[in-house]
Amino acid sequence: MTVQELPGAAAYRPTPPPAWKPLTDPAPLLPDPEPYRVLGTDAVADADPELLLRLYTELVRGRRYNAQATALTKQGRLAVYPSSTGQEACEIAAALVLEERDWLFPSYRDTLAAVARGLDPVEALTLLRGDRHTGYDPREHRIAPLCTPLATQLPHAVGLAHAARLKGDDVVALAMVGDGGTSEGDFHEALNFAAVWRAPVVFLVQNNGFAISVPLAKQTAAPSLAHKAVGYGMPGRLVDGNDAAAVHQVLGEAVARARSGGGPTLVEAVTYRMDAHTNADDATRYRGDGEVEVWRAHDPIQLLERELTGRGLLGDDGIEEARAAAERMAAALRERMNADPVLDPMDLFAHVYAEQTTQLREQAARLRVELEAEQGRHGHDDLEERR
Repeated sequence: MTVQELPGAAAYRPTPPPAWKPLTDPAPLLPDPEPYRVLGTDAVADADPELLLRLYTELVRGRRYNAQATALTKQGRLAVYPSSTGQEACEIAAALVLEERDWLFPSYRDTLAAVARGLDPVEALTLLRGDRHTGYDPREHRIAPLCTPLATQLPHAVGLAHAARLKGDDVVALAMVGDGGTSEGDFHEALNFAAVWRAPVVFLVQNNGFAISVPLAKQTAAPSLAHKAVGYGMPGRLVDGNDAAAVHQVLGEAVARARSGGGPTLVEAVTYRMDAHTNADDATRYRGDGEVEVWRAHDPIQLLERELTGRGLLGDDGIEEARAAAERMAAALRERMNADPVLDPMDLFAHVYAEQTTQLREQAARLRVELEAEQGRHGHDDLEERR
């Protein structure tokens, strides 16, 4: 017996009940069909020249920072470094749009964003050196610890932003994640809670084309990652991630919207990772040189430099000054990273819990005994050598 044959079938209506109607009109939430651009368009006329020059200086510094950190891995001074070369426009813009009271939630690839926000470069690299859980005080700098697990920083950002709103604090959280992180459950949970709570948080997805070696087409069939925002009830913005002025403008508008009570925004910045995933990766196994060269022609520094020189805002002296400042930063970083740090193995148990658990106290006691025994053996060997 079919539904139509049941008693009262004449009254059957396949239309969903009124309660089904959408809570939000999806049309205003949809991203533009093409990534938003400023450089090389009429919109650049409205850009602040001082901001463009600051973006340029920071981009040059950021590129040199990436190169120096990568070199440190080859010298054995860093265990690993996920370079953001090619993605500097996203990193710098994310740092500059925030007020001092706001919070940045970076992923493991976003040390440059942390440095651009004012963090000491050595402290930003401490985790990747393997010295400590994190090299800085998150509360002091308003920068959450660099997050190695994919997307787990996103729910943290939502929680902090929601708590700030409940307390009446004028705080916005900006959470950074790669395209690979959008395939994680934490991404879904964070966006869903953020939209329901209208939390003052901005999600910046740096779509660099690959989740390590997995291309975006094998991760999602969505028209764009920005379109995912509509399903959660928040606006999605699509921007050229190599156009520093465009990224800054779009993120700035999203931050202002969040601060005014408008709720969260998902921003997809279309960019490209020029280097390998990390120094341990061989990118030639999953992409060709031709693809890289196409993106090299869309380099964020060249795009901005071309605009500034074309408008007479930047000359040879300004270019040289920016490069010289970047070299000084790299030299200082190199010198400090070449110094061997003095580490205490007992710090392994610090800053894990506010009050150490029984298991941690037992483990700490065992390690202390082992260290004392080791020290005793070395002392005995030193005595024998002196004899």
